[in-house]
Amino acid sequence: MVKKLKAMADKKAASGARLFDSALGGSVKDSAQQIWLAGMGAFAKAQAEGRQVFDALVKEGVALQKKTQSAAEEKFGDVSSKMTSMAEDVTAKAGKQWDKLESIFEERTAKAMKKLGVPSSKDVEALMARIDALSEQVAKSARSTARKTAAGAKTATRKAVKKAARKSAA
Repeated sequence: MVKKLKAMADKKAASGARLFDSALGGSVKDSAQQIWLAGMGAFAKAQAEGRQVFDALVKEGVALQKKTQSAAEEKFGDVSSKMTSMAEDVTAKAGKQWDKLESIFEERTAKAMKKLGVPSSKDVEALMARIDALSEQVAKSARSTARKTAAGAKTATRKAVKKAARKSAA
């Protein structure tokens, strides 16, 4: 009896499996056929439109490159101006420090020279002004003396001419 039941169950299972296999197998087969046909269609379309798609991609690449290049140049310009500004600031600060150092050096040198008795540039300028004033006074004095001498010579010459004229008249 067990054998009979087992044989009956096997028959039912086999007929159900056949039904399932035929239904499932048909749908899988149809699905695989559709996938194959879709792939073939995509391949044919890619072959037909491949050049157009390639050209469109090239155009997009050129546009993207120009956009990227202009953005990079803009950033480069910004960075360049910032670096120039920073360099100018550093130069100005260094110049101030250099001026400060130079001023300190000049002050200390002037103190040392004063201790040694060397006249400063102000002292030399004052002496030069004094020499110029004295030179002018000497020149004025020489001119007035020359005038007086010239006037005296003229007077002496006139007197001598008058004497000579009196002598020759007498």
